[in-house]
Formats: sequence, C-alpha cells, structure tokens
Amino acid sequence: MMKNIIEISITRIFRVAALFTVLSIANFAQVDRSKQPAPAAAEKINVGKSKSFTLENGLQVIVVENHKLPLVSLSLVVNNDPVLEKENAGYVDMTGKLLRTATSKKSKDVIDKEVDLIGGELNFTASGFYAGSLKKHSEKLMSIISEVLTDAVFKQEELDKLKKQAKSNIASNKDDPDRIAGKIFKKVIYGENHPYSEDETEQSIDAISLDMCKNYFETYYRPNVSYLSIVGDVSYNEAKVYAEKYFGKWKRGETPKHTYQFPEAPLVNRLVIVDKPNCVQSVIQVGHPVDMRPSAPDFFPARVMNTILGGGIFRLFENLREKHGFTYGAFSSLTSDTRVGSFVAFSSVRNEVTDSALTEIFYEMKRIRTEPVGESELSKAKNYLTGIFAIQLESPQMIANLAINVKRFGLAEDFYQTYLPRLAAVTAAEVQSAAKKYELPEQSFIVIVGKQSDILDKVKKFSVSGRIDFYDVDGNKIDTNASKAPAGVTTDQIIDKYFEAIGGKEKVSALKDVSLSISMSVQGMEITSNVYQKAPDKFLNITSFQGMEQKELFDGEKGGSYSTMGNKVLEGNELQDAKYKYCLNNLLNYKRLGVVLTLKDNKKVGGNDAYQIEAKLSSGTKITYFFDVVSGLKVREDSDVNSPRGMFAQSIEYSDYKEVSGIKYPFTMKTAVAGMSINMTVTKIELNTGIKDSFFAE
Repeated sequence: MMKNIIEISITRIFRVAALFTVLSIANFAQVDRSKQPAPAAAEKINVGKSKSFTLENGLQVIVVENHKLPLVSLSLVVNNDPVLEKENAGYVDMTGKLLRTATSKKSKDVIDKEVDLIGGELNFTASGFYAGSLKKHSEKLMSIISEVLTDAVFKQEELDKLKKQAKSNIASNKDDPDRIAGKIFKKVIYGENHPYSEDETEQSIDAISLDMCKNYFETYYRPNVSYLSIVGDVSYNEAKVYAEKYFGKWKRGETPKHTYQFPEAPLVNRLVIVDKPNCVQSVIQVGHPVDMRPSAPDFFPARVMNTILGGGIFRLFENLREKHGFTYGAFSSLTSDTRVGSFVAFSSVRNEVTDSALTEIFYEMKRIRTEPVGESELSKAKNYLTGIFAIQLESPQMIANLAINVKRFGLAEDFYQTYLPRLAAVTAAEVQSAAKKYELPEQSFIVIVGKQSDILDKVKKFSVSGRIDFYDVDGNKIDTNASKAPAGVTTDQIIDKYFEAIGGKEKVSALKDVSLSISMSVQGMEITSNVYQKAPDKFLNITSFQGMEQKELFDGEKGGSYSTMGNKVLEGNELQDAKYKYCLNNLLNYKRLGVVLTLKDNKKVGGNDAYQIEAKLSSGTKITYFFDVVSGLKVREDSDVNSPRGMFAQSIEYSDYKEVSGIKYPFTMKTAVAGMSINMTVTKIELNTGIKDSFFAE
C-alpha cells in the first residue's frame, strides 16, 4: 500500500508563522475589530497544468512546467497489483532497497558519489523512485537512473546487509506496543490472505533469496505499468527528448495481475486483546476496512469528517485529553485506496481508564453520525486542511506525485487546481452523510495492547457476541482453552477414526447424493432449509422464510446466492473454495482438492476434549474441525463467512448423531453468529435418491 508521508520542518512552520505576523501588522489599521470578518473566497491553487505522452515501451510521462527555480524533479510510480509474499514477507521491499546498490559498471559507492557531486537526490523503492537536482545536472541524474533501470545488478553481500538491518529493526520493534497494535490491526481488518495484512518476521527475512528479488524486479518493474512525472524548469519538448533518450530503452513486459477478496467489516464489534504484562498504558485501535477510492465523489466531505472527528486536534483529542485527561493524544485516520482503505481511531491511555476511553471513542464516532456539525467547527476543519495542503505544495516531490495521481486514479484534470474551492463548498449535511458511510461504530475491530489482567474484565462488555480473540506480540492467535495433542497422533488417524465412527469409509464413499431438511427459529421467525448434494461437488440449499426464498447453488463449476433482494455470483477465493466446501465427501478427498490439514492444540468442546484440525484451502481460506477424542465424531466446525453485511466468524456445533441407512448424521446443530445462538434441527435425511444434474442448474 503506497502512502505519501509529508514531513513538515520547524523552519517551514516558523516561516509560515512569520508571514502571518507580517501580514497582520501591515493590515492592523484597516481592520474593524468590532465585526467578525467574513471568510474569503477559496482560491484556485496553481500546481501547474500538466501535459502527457506515452513512449513506445508503454511508459506514461506527465510534464509539469515551473520555471520559477532552476530545479527539475522526477517521480516514478510502478503501478502493479500487490503480491502476497507469505513466508517470504519483506522480499518486495528488499528488492526496492537493492536497486541503486550496483550496476554492471558501477558499485554503490560510485553511484552515491556521482549523485552527491551534482547535489542531487535519488531514492528507489519497490514501487518507483524520486529524484531531483538543479536543471543543469538533470541529464546526468537521468543517465544514472536509466543505468539502474536497465542494468541493475543484485549482489548477495548487499542483500545480507539489508537482511541484517531488517532483523535488527524487527527486534527493536518487538517491545513497542504501538508497533504491535498496528501489526495486529492490519491482520484482523484485512485478513491473513491479503497483502495489506502481511508483516515481516525474522523468519521471513531469513527466507528471502537473491533470486526472489531478481525475479520480482524482472517481472514487475516494467515501463508499461508505470507513470513518470517530470516537474520543474523543463519544457514539454525538452521532457520528450529526455524521456526518449533515458527511458525509451527500458524494456516493457507482461506483469501478472492479482485480485483479492474485499475484506468486509465485522457484522458486530469484535474485540482483540494482546497481553503486554509490563505495560502501564493500553494502546487502543478501533476501526475497519472501507471502500473509499481516491476518485470517490464524497472524497472532500470524508476528509472534513475525519478531520473533525480526529484528523487533527479536534473532537477525540478534546474529549479524551482536554476533558477527561485519559491520554496525551487521541486521533483518527481515514485512508483512501484503489483496492481497500481503512478507518481507525486510536489512542494510548492509562490501563485503569481503558474502558472509559473506549466509551468516549464510540461516543464521538456515533455523535458525528447523528448530529450535524456546527458552522464554527466546520470552518475550523476546512481552514486546517487548507493549511496542510498549502504546506504540502512546498515539496517538489509532492507536486510530482500529484501529477501522477491525476492519471493513475482517473481524477479530473483540474482536481488539484480546484482543491480549495471544493473543500470550502463542503456542507454539514455532507459531513454527516460521509460519517454514516465511512465510520461504523457498531461494526469495528477493537484492538487493545495492554496488561490483560488489568483490562480484560473491564473491556469484555465491548464484545457484543461475547467472543474475544487473543494474540501474542508476534501476531499469532492464542487459544486460551487449548492443550497439546498426544505425541504420535496424526490428522489422518483422526479423520480415519471419524469415518469409522459414522459408518466406515466404504459406505460413505458409496454415497451418490444426499437430501436433508432443516428447521430453525430466529428471533421468532420460522426458517426451513432444504439441502441437496450430489457427488462429487454439486450443491443446492433452498432457504424459505416469511414467504421469501433464497438459493445457494454450485453446479461444480459456477454458482452463487440468489434471492429477491439480489444475486451474488461466486468469484475469486469463494469460487476457488467451492469445490472443496460443496464436495459431498470433502474430508475423503482433501488431498485431491489441494487442502492441507494441520493438527493444532486440543480444545474443549461441550466440556469434552476434542482434536483440532485446521484445513487450509488452496486459496488460503481456513476451516477448523473439532473431533471428539473419545467418540471420534465431528463436534464443531469454525469458519469465516462473507455476508452482505460483512465478514463474520461462524461456529457450528454438531450433536444427536443418528443412523440413516448405515451412516450416522448429526440431527441437532447449534450455530453462534453475530451474538445470536441458533438451534437447527434436521427433520429428514434421504440418501441416493437419484437427483439429476439438471436440478443444480441456475
């Protein structure tokens, strides 16, 4: 995920302050102090009109002329889909750091010296570079960049240095509660199978090889997926000549595309605790993923909304620090992204007021959704954002990035020229509408890093479902009700015992189709489900309630859910998972279907010891099965379910096994979801009735 970090120097702050002081003194005599001044009309910002062209290798070049100073800046963005690095987390970032360390003709020291001699700046990352120099040295700088792009050499000794530095940083961050909270928060809001959730470990750094980095550079670092901005004292025609000369030889190539399931907010608030026994403060992060693109029509109302809530010294700060004295600071962040953004409210508070601080955070999150903001507060937030934007424009790198953003995100050509008028036009009603859309006080992850013995009893009330997830400081989930499985026990032994308990593999393998009817009551509403399965992987579930009907269907290749409220077609990971999830005898066929079983610690289910087996599907999706140690029967199944209202954890307990044609089936099932407990009763089961394939047609 790309983030632009703007650093504001003390010198700049003093310069801006001095300017305002001079202007105030100069105009003192002309101001009528008895009247409140009317706000001035927002002005257009002159960031320079851009022109663009595309080289034959596919590189899109954007030129912004600014001849006030003899400076030229270049910024490149390689616009690839993020990759899932898994057990090699960190190798993409490492690839960016290896760039500029050597070419076939020059060592890192030589490159550094050449850049220093011209007083230039050159920084490479895995997703591009930024460079700048005086106009008279710009061609020299571009020749260095060109050499790196077309003749980069990766050396093992440089990789070893970078790995040593990375491991040192990981070790130093292990005891930092803020870093721990950030790591766990990413993991829970994006999910383990999303690249935004990944975090480097000492083990993943050790696993990085030089070949991985070379392959990433050669595969993904290509001009045809890149944007180059040239900004400063350069004409459009000069820029075209420079681009052809120094970037035209960079070879294009096909880059892989990657798509990921959108991580949904939880159905109800979900509490996550990381025990840090030596902490005197609790680090709190409350938030969820959001679908907010940089080109969103409500981008400006959303920015103003978050600023008022906690994007500066506003409501959260004033409440938690100024009013209650819980903390030194409390803030919020709302990020836009082409794939998935995020909202988070965060603070560090004394252990003893952790619950009180959470109460106030949720109070402010709800208040901005239900009460229109006042005109004074609205004006203050707009002025704050205006000042931030003006300071950002002092940075040549920011100007270069803005030029790219217009093309990359499909923004209006005058997006930044009209930034201030559009910001000034935001209304209180628009702010409230953005709050209702982008911050969800009833559907948030609550991550707390602190002394568990001091805070657990106080914060339990924030988990609506009663579920609390525990993680260690390394990001591993902890099962507090677990014990080690006996030595020598294997997953295959447990699975074999299960099939023996229900009637034997031979009888189960002979099944051609199964039909069953299920009845349940949810909040006084009677629901019936008729489920049909046919070997190997055809599935149909027809659910009826209050005169409405919903179908869940998979014909072996495609499927989805269909109802009067709308249809949802299976795609991405859900489609990939369907052949296993809907397979009539999936645990008999798990190896053929590419599923990996892992034996975890035993756990109590219904008061009895149960073996815990985690099934990891080829997509990365996980399902956890629990088998009673004594009987061998499956007694529970845990999984994450994607619904129209968001992603939520579902647990189903199985009991009351009865024999049907020689095979035992559970006739009672209990599911816990969204804080509700639902009892389901099987009313009928029929085997091998000859269901036709056409029954599963859409």
